[in-house]
Amino acid sequence: MLKAKILFDLMMYVNAKRRFTAQEVADEFAISVRTAHRYLMDLSEMGVPLYTEPGRGGGYRILNNRLLPPIIMDENEAFAIFFAFQSLKYYPTLPFAIDMKSVSRKICASLPDDTKNKVARLDSVLSFWTPTRSVSSPFLKEIIEAAAENRMLKMEYASKTDDTPKEIAPLGLYAYNGFWYMPAFDPAVDEIRLFRADRILSLELTGKKLDPPSNLSDWLDYQNAQSPEFPVRLYAELTREGIRQCRSQPWLEPYIVTVDPGYGYIEANIDKRELEFVTNYFYQLGTSAKVIEPSEMADRIRKLAEEVLNQYS
Repeated sequence: MLKAKILFDLMMYVNAKRRFTAQEVADEFAISVRTAHRYLMDLSEMGVPLYTEPGRGGGYRILNNRLLPPIIMDENEAFAIFFAFQSLKYYPTLPFAIDMKSVSRKICASLPDDTKNKVARLDSVLSFWTPTRSVSSPFLKEIIEAAAENRMLKMEYASKTDDTPKEIAPLGLYAYNGFWYMPAFDPAVDEIRLFRADRILSLELTGKKLDPPSNLSDWLDYQNAQSPEFPVRLYAELTREGIRQCRSQPWLEPYIVTVDPGYGYIEANIDKRELEFVTNYFYQLGTSAKVIEPSEMADRIRKLAEEVLNQYS
């Protein structure tokens, strides 16, 4: 067997085994123990993080940051990876310290020149744009690992009024509009609550385990499908620009009715607890929208406009 083929197979073997001896490698590949040691040294020089455990019963083990074996992919599969990278391009913080430039270089190194040129052009013709955020979310890796193992976390969270300690069981993470969000079960209130990952000031494992009442996928589906718990009718008239602006909001887009190219309206039920948020959004639309119902929202928008007018009078 060619040495290159043995090294390729050996890389896959050690990544799968994690702990092994030179004798086990020799038996697996029908080579001498001395040759096994030599090949393992070759792997180490190639960058595979091997650690030698001395003494009786010792051997080798792979460190946690072990390299993965080479993967053979076709052109479409390579494009799929770079396509996925584009969706994360504008996030300042990524879990597991993902270095997309380093990964891209490694993948490109194995591609033919014509495919490399196509990949290089991809960056100039495709983008999943999100607002660039300056705040970082340093605990993404810890949240994902805790969620995967149903482990509880103790955190200090910056809420509207103060910094609050909490013990929670995270469901996972999702990215939206440039931010990372963590739905988590809070035993203190016996419900799943949503937290912004960049507002987590400190985080540590508690040593406790708790299986949350839902997983991330089911929770997201439920949020998308559920009716408001405290419904309030929203009716707002929209200009052409108002229609365009509201179509960029996933929570409003399904309820837009276009009467003609220059006029439309929104009719929907919103949760009473979200009135402040919805009011502020429609206030920012200015003359592109006119809220008719609920009346308290229209009154609040009028008051906000008067406060701004008084400030500049």
